[in-house]
Amino acid sequence: MSSDDTSNTPAQTPAGGAAERPADPRDAAPQFVLPLVVRIEKAEPPARTDALQTAARAVLEILADERSNGDGVWADAMRDWQDARIRKVVRRARGAEWRRACALPGITVTGEHAEVRVFPPVPLDGWPKELVKLQVSGTELDDPAEPEEFAEGAAVLWLNPELDMSAGKAMAQAGHGAQLVWWQLPDAERKAWREAGFPLAVRTVASPERWAELTTSGLPVVRDAGFTEIAPGSCTVVGDFPRLGG
Repeated sequence: MSSDDTSNTPAQTPAGGAAERPADPRDAAPQFVLPLVVRIEKAEPPARTDALQTAARAVLEILADERSNGDGVWADAMRDWQDARIRKVVRRARGAEWRRACALPGITVTGEHAEVRVFPPVPLDGWPKELVKLQVSGTELDDPAEPEEFAEGAAVLWLNPELDMSAGKAMAQAGHGAQLVWWQLPDAERKAWREAGFPLAVRTVASPERWAELTTSGLPVVRDAGFTEIAPGSCTVVGDFPRLGG
């Protein structure tokens, strides 16, 4: 799986395009990363879309968790992480690796078959020993069938059809998209979304024309910082949610 570093500031780029990575004052702050670990057993790997959706929900779960807010035990780490670049790293585990990961403080989120565990942010070079050796590359996921229709009223995280991202990169980007939607919602809407179980879907936009419309619609757009896989400034995800007027 791939690591991911994203800038959430607007960039002057064509829809879906890329630009030089701009200087960002957040780069001078201590850098933190949100670790996510996806369970991938050799015999039964999850479908790609299921993994992406589960990773996005995992990000929302830790953002909403009482331990992440106010005087919660994770609150300082969450604030430090969100004050710098919003970095997420996805790694994979199976068997004993997965069991060791689950022994650490965090939240496990289950999709249709996928399992993703999210942990409170850690310094960029301060991963727990149980996670530091987990691989970040070498595994790809497929969708054996077309994803099902998503429920009316669900958030939809639209992926750029022109970008070829690894499963890990796409999982992190879906998490970024969900986070931008969360940030834009008022408290009452956040509460309602959480109580509903964070219904969402991840889909690839059908055409470049539709993608161009989405990126100029005023909806939240994720622009990648360009540290891994794709060019800086690339638009990767648009968060479309009825509560945002999309």
